[in-house]
Amino acid sequence: MTASDGTRPHGPFSGVLIIDLTRVLAGPFCTMLLADLGARVIKIEQPGTGDDSRAYGPFRDGKSVYFSFVNRGKESIALNLKDESDRALFLRMVRRADVLVENFRPGTMEKLGFSYEELSKLNPSLIYASSSGFGQTGPMSRQAAYDTVVQALSGLMSITGSADGPPTRVGTSVADLTAGVYLFGAVASALYAREKSGRGARIDVAMLDGMVSYLLHGVMEHVAHGRTLGRLGNSHPSIAPFDTYQAADEPFVICAGGNEVFRRLSAALGRDDLPHDARFAHNRDRHEHEHALRAELEATLRTKPAHHWVEVLTAAGVPCARIQTIPEAVEMAQVKARNMMVESDGLQIPGNPVKISGFDDPATRPAAPALDADGTAIRAEFGAVEDSIAAAKR
Repeated sequence: MTASDGTRPHGPFSGVLIIDLTRVLAGPFCTMLLADLGARVIKIEQPGTGDDSRAYGPFRDGKSVYFSFVNRGKESIALNLKDESDRALFLRMVRRADVLVENFRPGTMEKLGFSYEELSKLNPSLIYASSSGFGQTGPMSRQAAYDTVVQALSGLMSITGSADGPPTRVGTSVADLTAGVYLFGAVASALYAREKSGRGARIDVAMLDGMVSYLLHGVMEHVAHGRTLGRLGNSHPSIAPFDTYQAADEPFVICAGGNEVFRRLSAALGRDDLPHDARFAHNRDRHEHEHALRAELEATLRTKPAHHWVEVLTAAGVPCARIQTIPEAVEMAQVKARNMMVESDGLQIPGNPVKISGFDDPATRPAAPALDADGTAIRAEFGAVEDSIAAAKR
């Protein structure tokens, strides 16, 4: 099935009902992945304003592209969770739901009377997934957080940027997106576990936890040597040559992670002498003398443009690449072949990187919903179900 008619794609989560209380980025990214893979996702939004990201640019035809990028394929209903009739409808939805996903500040759902303990009484098989800056426990659990705050606290900014420059934020919202991916994986894991146990689960994913889990090289240096890893620019903390190198026209990337690859690199450059130089014989030597190695490599690389060297080195089996712009990246034949740019509501947006045999990966995806676009139908659906249950009991 394609999604060109606005229907949900068939996928491994077909038949799964997700109640989506998330907003902005981390949570909506998780629930979008679930929707892409077949789940029915009902997004509950604040009446009047909806998800905060509806007001975030850039805009196209009056619609937030930001919102569209992480909310495709969902349904929307506006509910005031402090209003008694809307609370009653929400609870009817929870009784039928497989998963509830929320990313309020910890304590908010409890204040509303919608804690995991309370909702699991209504629906013992409910998977209740929460994402927050610092998690549901610990001394910082109630503090507000944004992506850049977490990048700073985690240490990621301290190792990002040039050695002689300031700490630098990674060029995308990596803490938010990482939390969204971990939340997606946790929901999938809990659904799998429920198939065997029949029980629901409480999921707690923190942005800070996700960033700490990514700090492999920095933590390695701290644990192994008690040292703080400094900013290395584009170089690798333990492998050389593994950096950007200057060609005649522009810098490009070479990653020669081993002796055999280094020999292929040297031969392709016409520098068969380099592997026989004691300073460059093994990776530890090359890393220790990386400034001298750079000088030797760039003496040759600066004689021709980057596209020439990328062609030559790729043919020799040396991992390398030009540093592309975003427009160049999304127009790559490889990106198109992998269906990583899809059409949704007239926009070309990033596709789903999860490819599973036996399930379609449509090139067209349903649009992100307008605020409360499905409110009337959802109210009728869940109201009718409740009325029929009540009638059967009479």
